[in-house]
This record gives sequence, structure tokens and C-alpha cells, in this order.
Amino acid sequence: MKAFYTIGLLIVSNVFMTFAWYGHLKLRQEFSWFASLPLIGVITFSWAIAFLEYSCQVPANRIGFAGNGGPFSLMQLKVIQEVITLTVFTVFTTVFFKGEALHWNHFAAFVCLIFAVYFVFMK
Repeated sequence: MKAFYTIGLLIVSNVFMTFAWYGHLKLRQEFSWFASLPLIGVITFSWAIAFLEYSCQVPANRIGFAGNGGPFSLMQLKVIQEVITLTVFTVFTTVFFKGEALHWNHFAAFVCLIFAVYFVFMK
């Protein structure tokens, strides 16, 4: 169950982080009040979202890390997190930014990520 909790928390944390990093770009297009915020306001807004990300990321790493009784090595945790990050980002980009399209090289990169997961879990 620790593996499922870890991966679930990593997914939630990456949804928050993707919004913290890139959501402000969409909000700027959609809301005039947000577009008029100074940079420090946008940074503060993103930090507030990032706090939610850390509230999931830190427990995910603690639960999942083998040194704490979890099922994953540190390297495995990082590769899992990167795959989740890029998957969440791809969904976010295609849903919220309609002008962004997936191309063959993006799919090739995902295949490389699958190989990365395979290799990091090899004994």
C-alpha cells in the first residue's frame, strides 16, 4: 500500500506544482485582474500553490523511501516523480493551452522515460 500512497501523493503534488509553475500563464490570459498583478503578486500566488505541493511531496517521499520502510530507493523515487511530472505537464498543456500540440518527438521522449523507469527498477 505504501507504493500506492506514494504514487498517489506524487500525482497530487505534481498537479499543484504544475499549476504553480505554469497556471499563472493561463490565468493571465483569462483574467484581467490577474494580468495586472505585479510580478511579486504572481510569485506569492505561485508560492501559495507550491505550499500545497510540498504538503503532498514531502509525505510521499517519506512514505516511499526505503530508508523509512517504503518500497523505493531514492533514485527510483526521483524517476517516478519525473515521469509523473512530465505526464501531468503533458495533460495540463494539452487541456489548458489549446495551441500546444504533441508531436512525434514528444512521444519518443515518453518512450525514453518508460525505458528510464525500466532501467532504474532493474536489479
